[in-house]
Amino acid sequence: MQRSKNDVWVGMFVLIGAAAILFLALQSANLLSLNFQSTYRVSAKFDNIGGLKPKAAVRSGGVVVGRVDSITFDDKSFQARVTLALESRYAFPKDSSLKILTSGLLGEQYIGIEAGAADTNLAAGDAIGATQSAVVLESLISQFLYSKASDGGMVDLNKK
Repeated sequence: MQRSKNDVWVGMFVLIGAAAILFLALQSANLLSLNFQSTYRVSAKFDNIGGLKPKAAVRSGGVVVGRVDSITFDDKSFQARVTLALESRYAFPKDSSLKILTSGLLGEQYIGIEAGAADTNLAAGDAIGATQSAVVLESLISQFLYSKASDGGMVDLNKK
C-alpha cells in the first residue's frame, strides 16, 4: 500500500513538471499569451512586412504595449494590412507612426510605435497612416552589390 502511494505522488510531480515545461515552451515561442488586460484594435498598411508574424510584440520605448492581432493582404492597394491589439491602459496620439523593427541582427521582428503630438488619441477601429516597412536584408545586400558593380566593382582601400 505504501508503494502505490509513493507511485501516485511521483506521477503527480511528473505531470506537474511536464505541464510546466509545456507552458514555458509555449510562452517563450509567443504561442501562448496570457493577457487579461482589455485591448483596442487599430490597423495599418505596410508595403513589406518582412517576417512579421501574428502575436509579435508591439513596443513603445522598449515596453510591450500590445500584440499583432492579424495580418491580411489588401488586394486593392496591394499592401499588407496589420491589425494591432493595443492594451487599453496605453493611449497614443492619432498621428503616431509605426515601424517594423528587428531584435538584434537576425532576431524576431516586432512593431515599434513612435508617439506623435496630436491632441486626440487613437481609438478602436482607427487606421494609422504613417508606417515604415521592414528592412529586408537580402534587398540591402543586392543594392550594395549593384552599386559596387556600377562603380567598376573595385574598392580602393588606399584612397584617402
